[in-house]
This record gives sequence, C-alpha cells and structure tokens, in this order.
Amino acid sequence: MKKKEDKKKDLEALRKDLQASRNLFLTGYERLRVAQDFELRKTIRAAGGKYRVIKNNIAEKASEGTAAEELMKNLRGMTSLAYTTADPVALAKALTAYAKTNPAFTFKAGMVEGRVIDIKAINDLAAMPPKEEIFAKLLFLINSPAQRLVSALGAVGRNVAVVLDQAAKEGKFQ
Repeated sequence: MKKKEDKKKDLEALRKDLQASRNLFLTGYERLRVAQDFELRKTIRAAGGKYRVIKNNIAEKASEGTAAEELMKNLRGMTSLAYTTADPVALAKALTAYAKTNPAFTFKAGMVEGRVIDIKAINDLAAMPPKEEIFAKLLFLINSPAQRLVSALGAVGRNVAVVLDQAAKEGKFQ
C-alpha cells in the first residue's frame, strides 16, 4: 500500500501532466496481457505520446482546475491515459490502429486542443490525413491561382506573337 506522501506526489505529477497536455485520450485496458501492454506503450511512444495507467479518484482530483476536469468526472472501470503535447492526429491514428488489432483496448473519451470529444470524433480524427499532406494540399490551393494568372498573362503575349507572325507570313505589313 502506498504512503500518503507517495499518493500526493502521484497526484501532483498527474496534475502537472494534465496542465501541460491539451491533447489526451481516456482509454480502457481491461484484459490486456503484459505483452499487449508493452506493445501499446511502444506504439504510443513512437507516435510522440505518453501513456499512464491512472486511478479514477486520483485522476478526478488531479484534473480539478484544468481543461480536463469535465473529461475526468465520473470515471468507471479500469482507466488509462494517453496524452501528447505534439500532433493529436498521430496519436489518435496509433491508438485506433492498436484498438483494431486488440479488442480489449477501448476508448472512453478524448480531449483535443482543450475541447472534449467523443469516440466518433476520435475515429474521425484518426481518419484525417497526416499534417504534411494537409500542408501540401493547402500550398497547392494557394499556388494554383498564381499559376493560372501567370498562364493567362503569358497566353496574351503568346497570342499577340502568333498573330504578328501570321500577319508577317501573309505579307500584311508591307
């Protein structure tokens, strides 16, 4: 059994993590074996996140005064927390892929950029393209009108040159 001061340290460490993280996912991990848990932790680290098994009452106390307070109320069952300060899409993709192969791992809820989301929104988030692909599409859309403008301006000069060339060949300038 833990001593009271150890419990306070755990509570403060969790509170510090919750204040720093604006992207987190509450999950259930009932019936996960040790090897599956090890694989889950490895997957989360590869996605740039952290994973922690939490006690429901400590989580509720630690979340008081943070953005995760609403999310941590009335937790039931075995609960774990996956969180990141980086890209929430990468973590959602990793967790969703893991959940497909391990049905014992389930989502309870999540929080992205300080906003609470449900399980459907987590799946939608995981279905999004990577950040780099979104940036590439955005740059293409920004660059596309400029390319069209340059083509149109070039076409005017090209058309004038073609007309003058045809007129010179037909001897219209004599």
